[in-house]
Amino acid sequence: MLTRELLPVPLTPGGRLDINSGVARLSGKIWATLWKDDRRPAGTAVLIVHPSSNFLGHYALEELASRGVAAVGLATRYAGNDSALIMENCVLDVGAAIRHLRELGYDRIVLVGNSGGGGLAALYQAQAENPAITHTPAGDPADLAAAGLIPADRLVMAMAHPGRAVVYTEGLDPAITDEHLPFDRDPELDMFEPANGPVYSPEFVTRYRQAQIDRNRRITGWALQQIEALRAHTRGSEAPDDLPFVVHGTAADLRFLDLTLDPSDRIARTIWGSPWVANFLPASLGHLTSLRSWLSQWSYDRSRANAYRELPGVQAPVMVVYGSADCAAFPSHARGMYDAVGHQRRELVEIKGADHYFQGRPDLAATMCDHIVEWAG
Repeated sequence: MLTRELLPVPLTPGGRLDINSGVARLSGKIWATLWKDDRRPAGTAVLIVHPSSNFLGHYALEELASRGVAAVGLATRYAGNDSALIMENCVLDVGAAIRHLRELGYDRIVLVGNSGGGGLAALYQAQAENPAITHTPAGDPADLAAAGLIPADRLVMAMAHPGRAVVYTEGLDPAITDEHLPFDRDPELDMFEPANGPVYSPEFVTRYRQAQIDRNRRITGWALQQIEALRAHTRGSEAPDDLPFVVHGTAADLRFLDLTLDPSDRIARTIWGSPWVANFLPASLGHLTSLRSWLSQWSYDRSRANAYRELPGVQAPVMVVYGSADCAAFPSHARGMYDAVGHQRRELVEIKGADHYFQGRPDLAATMCDHIVEWAG
């Protein structure tokens, strides 16, 4: 019989106040949902992670448990609010969950990075196998090297992109030249300007992609300057060490409108609907952040949760699963992660017709679960 229980996982404290809720901070816990078959002894646990999505009710949990493994969906300390998210703390949360599962008797852990969890899962496994990080990109203590992280036995990148900073930069609107005036736009770099496309010329794509990176780097430079400038606002012995800010235009990936780029079975849209609307929609990706979170989570050069960079050093077997109709994680993301793995204990699986959330296709979600359980060995 399949049962579901809520797991309280001991929280590894971070070095700063970055959770608004005092109740959450003082509880000393993060939470996970465990689905299992009570007729089976503890054995393999499949842990599904994401930096900020609440995976307590993840669509794959019951399907996985029905195939004989324990299925666990994690909610990190930043569930539902990534405005002050520090990736290094998310690594600590994944580590706490894996340690707790070992203590419950699970001797085999399959770590699944789903969607934006891909970069987090790759960073976790790399640090668990070869710990080295002692500070966040902003210089705050985050001693992953001394955290005793337990490596997962196998790694799965499921409907995943390589990392939040990567996919965020690929969606950053370079037509915005004044961060405070999102509708004062450079027509030469505007994907929504009909004269530019779609279809977009190779020359436009090259200029556009470089301008996206340039904008990300300008924001990073500004964030570093602001962190330094905060020292001037000391009162007595205290000074603020972080500030929130807004980033406009984060859903402007050319692939959202031009299906000839990174060809697949997807339709021309984003997971939030129309690209023009999603580009400014507060609920879409990364509009609200802080100086320190930007460096850890969104900075193209400084964020460490990048599967392209982390997977080459990972020794655990890696499977990459992607959907041919996904409009958030593209075929080139999957191929890039697969190619980044530095050994041959790897597998690349395409699920034909699957979009990012398997909407209306529970049969295809079941197919993904079949692959994961088979990979779990």
